[in-house]
Amino acid sequence: MPKATATPVPPAEPASYEAALEELEQLVGRIESGQLPLDQMLAGYQRGAALLAFCRKRLDAVQDQIKVLDEGGLHAWTPE
Repeated sequence: MPKATATPVPPAEPASYEAALEELEQLVGRIESGQLPLDQMLAGYQRGAALLAFCRKRLDAVQDQIKVLDEGGLHAWTPE
């Protein structure tokens, strides 16, 4: 009887930009240490790419919101 293999569950999406950035920094540290086995290093690289895409998506969304606010006449406050 063949051994059943579990279907890998994709990691959950980070709760926030800050959480993704923190996880990414920790992941880079583990990869750069050179102590991970090759398969874990590859998985870490893949997770890092997903985290980077998440962060970029969040930053783009914020930039789009700022553009909308700027176009709506929002200007920097200057004391009189």
